[in-house]
Amino acid sequence: MRGSVYYQSSQLVKQIFEAGAKKEDRINPNHEHYQKVASYKTMESYRSIWNNFFNYLKEHWGIKDFEKIESQHIQTYMDYKIEYYPSKQYLEKISAALGKLEIALKLFAKNIHNEIREYNFSIRQIILDEAIDLEYVANNYHNRAYHNPLLLISNLKNPLHTIAAKIQYEGGARIEGVALIKLEQLVGTKLDKITNIKKGIIFTKEKGGKEGEVLVSLETYNELQNYLLNNPKFKINRQTYYEDIKQSALLSNETPEASHGLRWNFAKRRMLEYAKAGYSYADSLQEVSYEMKHNRASITEHYLGG
Repeated sequence: MRGSVYYQSSQLVKQIFEAGAKKEDRINPNHEHYQKVASYKTMESYRSIWNNFFNYLKEHWGIKDFEKIESQHIQTYMDYKIEYYPSKQYLEKISAALGKLEIALKLFAKNIHNEIREYNFSIRQIILDEAIDLEYVANNYHNRAYHNPLLLISNLKNPLHTIAAKIQYEGGARIEGVALIKLEQLVGTKLDKITNIKKGIIFTKEKGGKEGEVLVSLETYNELQNYLLNNPKFKINRQTYYEDIKQSALLSNETPEASHGLRWNFAKRRMLEYAKAGYSYADSLQEVSYEMKHNRASITEHYLGG
């Protein structure tokens, strides 16, 4: 499909919106209005989320044809939204809108191309359920950094989770940056110009395909390297990782903040390191944002409570 974000979303709306369609028809698999949206207000809300999602895809993935959306894009967008600690209601609305997007894309393929195309966005519900279960959503802002992250990390049961948590705490990596790591991503060591400490370099690809270095202590780097020299890849299951962190947090008398809490710790510590190195507040914000694979300095302010 070609055209602007708003044109493409308008074409998808035509496939799924049926003003005034009866509820019994919308839940009847044999009716032509099955799974359609009947409310103008609801459709407007869903389309707004689609447009936001489509703009995200253009910016971070370079995708301009939204018939090419895949499950991985849904997953990274949901994770992206969760990072900013949305309300439960808002995250549920996003999930519902993406569910309707799946249906709209299938109908578009059927009605416009006369083809059956498979789109499976079920990952949205899995992520939503995890976020709610782990109290990963809230109704307002609060500081999510752990009070004693090193104690939390030491209490993790799974050794691989310990390594992953250290990478997130020391280098600010997202979950997708630690869920799967291969030996070729370990690219040596260098002197951290901010702290004048030698660190290991892990090259990761995270949100929206953004690539870059994650700097970790030599101890963590060597632990990861030793593991990868004896195993084809470093891989963890996100759900079991989250659960391990949750139990460790409770054991440490901390509020469970899942793995993003460790990124908050990184942001706060790194800001102090930049300040000690003589950087201005504004420059520190921008540099830490870059290290966390964000573009805007204002994102780092979020982690600081700004």
